[in-house]
Amino acid sequence: MAGVTLKDIAKECGISFSAVSKALKGSSEISLDTIKLVTETAQRMGYSPNSAARALRTNRSYDIGVIFEDSTGSGLQHQYFAKIFDAINVVANVAGYDITFLNSKEKRDYLAQAKYRGCDGIAIVSTKFNRQDIVSLLSSEIPTCTLDYSFSSNHNSVLSDNFSGMKALTEYAVSLGHKKIAFIHGEMSDVSKDRIESFVQTLKTHGITPDSSMIIPGIFHDTDSSAQATVRLLAQKEKPTCIFYPDDYACMGGISILSEYGMVPGRDISIAGYDGTMLANLVTPKLTTYEQNAREIGAQMVSLLLNQIENPKTFVPASVSVSGRLLHGHSIASLA
Repeated sequence: MAGVTLKDIAKECGISFSAVSKALKGSSEISLDTIKLVTETAQRMGYSPNSAARALRTNRSYDIGVIFEDSTGSGLQHQYFAKIFDAINVVANVAGYDITFLNSKEKRDYLAQAKYRGCDGIAIVSTKFNRQDIVSLLSSEIPTCTLDYSFSSNHNSVLSDNFSGMKALTEYAVSLGHKKIAFIHGEMSDVSKDRIESFVQTLKTHGITPDSSMIIPGIFHDTDSSAQATVRLLAQKEKPTCIFYPDDYACMGGISILSEYGMVPGRDISIAGYDGTMLANLVTPKLTTYEQNAREIGAQMVSLLLNQIENPKTFVPASVSVSGRLLHGHSIASLA
């Protein structure tokens, strides 16, 4: 539809012109449900604001920078992060903003890149947050929003509820009679710390003493480290009846080792992944996993940034927790 206006969107949504305008700016005055309704309606109707005219009027670039450093080399093919980026792009575009990925290999550091490109805000999706260049960026006047990391109460952050996710997985396995549950976690970070704490606490809540020999470090989105960790677990005198992996993709490394041992998931041993990616539906048996709400995470990151960019005088920094859901597959069997 050509020439779609804010009035057209307001009529379609059944709300006021003012509410539509504020929703597209991510205003805190508008509920998240209304913001979602308006952005989805605007996208469906083909709304395209005149960013060039606005840039001249407001002295903004209407460009949001994105920082994503992926040590596994999967890049934008990582299914979990790909959904986050898609949501960031959609919500930003509907509000009249473009997104630009900042390059860690440039001679300029991130703060210099952001200033050079005139970024109105930065979504920091994945990096080593304690690095000096990242700290400098977070300490600057540029609006930022971090994923799964809280820099301070004066900054935006969106946190996937990893504690609840691991609790749901652990309670499900325990409910099926599993007590010897192993957990291969990713690199030590706030995400891994939350998952380990939740895993240990949930076991204790059910009267199960956690076995430190069954909590093994691995690497997110890395099949080799999960394969090696699986070999270690199967070599133990007291073998686990269930193994949790860092994510769905890393789980594939474990499955390959189990196959070499002649073990079938869901029959000879139980396993679970994490993230809830499409891959969980493609393996046999279907993988039990916890789906992180990636699209909501991306949308929330942009909404917080837009709110700060568009309403600098009234904006209050926020930390938003996003819950996911347990996906029941057939890879965890009952011991009853």
